[in-house]
Amino acid sequence: MKKSLIVQKFGGTSMGSIETIHKVAEHIIRAKNGGSRVVVVVSAMSGETNRLMGLAQQVDCVPNARELDVLLSAGEQVSMALLAMTLSKLGHTARSLTGGQANIITDGQHNDATIKHIDTTKIEQLLDDEHIVIVAGFQGINENGDITTLGRGGSDTSAVALAGALKADECQIFTDVDGVYSCDPRVVKSAQRLDVVDFPSMEEMARKGAKVLHLPSVQTAWEKQVPLRVLSTFDLNQGSLIKGEECQQAVCGVAIQRGLTLVSVNPESVETIRKHCMMLGVSVWDVVNGASLLIKEDCLAKLQQVCEDKLLSYQCVSLLTIVGTAAERLSDHTAQLLALQDIDVVHVSMAKQSMSLVMLPDCIDKAANILHDAYITTAEAMDFHPKKAFLG
Repeated sequence: MKKSLIVQKFGGTSMGSIETIHKVAEHIIRAKNGGSRVVVVVSAMSGETNRLMGLAQQVDCVPNARELDVLLSAGEQVSMALLAMTLSKLGHTARSLTGGQANIITDGQHNDATIKHIDTTKIEQLLDDEHIVIVAGFQGINENGDITTLGRGGSDTSAVALAGALKADECQIFTDVDGVYSCDPRVVKSAQRLDVVDFPSMEEMARKGAKVLHLPSVQTAWEKQVPLRVLSTFDLNQGSLIKGEECQQAVCGVAIQRGLTLVSVNPESVETIRKHCMMLGVSVWDVVNGASLLIKEDCLAKLQQVCEDKLLSYQCVSLLTIVGTAAERLSDHTAQLLALQDIDVVHVSMAKQSMSLVMLPDCIDKAANILHDAYITTAEAMDFHPKKAFLG
């Protein structure tokens, strides 16, 4: 009978020092000794990607995209080598592979590539030889052999894609939190960890700012039907399991997205600027009142270089999103709750199973607590009783 296969992913905090890398090794050895074959995906050490990006921006505020991928991919390679050395010292045979060596093939979109195919032959051979296989997350190669990266949080996507390609029994995402919460517990103290979260809710939360899981990783896990578990590197518990096809909760959670900019433009220039955004790989989160584009703050420099003359003004904003089956009918009640606390909402947009509110950054934490308390913690004021759900 073939052994079970687990893909484990460890983030930057988990890989942040030699001491924490030893903790990572203990989790891997525990799984191996429990009878599983183990493939590990690692992120760069905490802060390393930012350091490398800072170096690139000292050279050019908008670095060459191909060369930036070459630079940033180095962070994960440091992590994979150190972990392989640690496991070897502890008496376990391990082999590290870059994204290219693991045959992770992506499209040609530098800095935000999409995985197209994974040839698992080499990994499966190493597993058959009883190796622990360690793969650099966040990276692959395109059809020309150039290094590509998957965007921030891309190591989650690497792990889930590998789990799908290898038909793994479970993909475990180890991080510095012990699971998925109804909101960011650093902001909302009453946020609670969930045992189980459905895929649609997790996808919408990740799309609207929840940081526990990278959006493409949730989408890939859902598509491939890979059970996804979020665990803490630093505690032993069952974490949160993401599985299931349908959202059953009236309100699932509250997601927070910071670091956005509302760019005002002439209404007649909106479509032209959106086309520029598409060419530059700049995501437009929303169009507000037909004359303002909501984009990530760190994408503004790209846009300014191409169409500075068409941009009228900029405003830093944040986004708060309520997710759940009842979200679309909460607009009036939400406006009343926030108005009572003198919180102004710049814009409201509706999507299937969510309501998003654009507001000034200094209001976001207070608003998150108000809405979490009303729709998740207490909910007595509503005509439904939503169950608590996951993270921000």
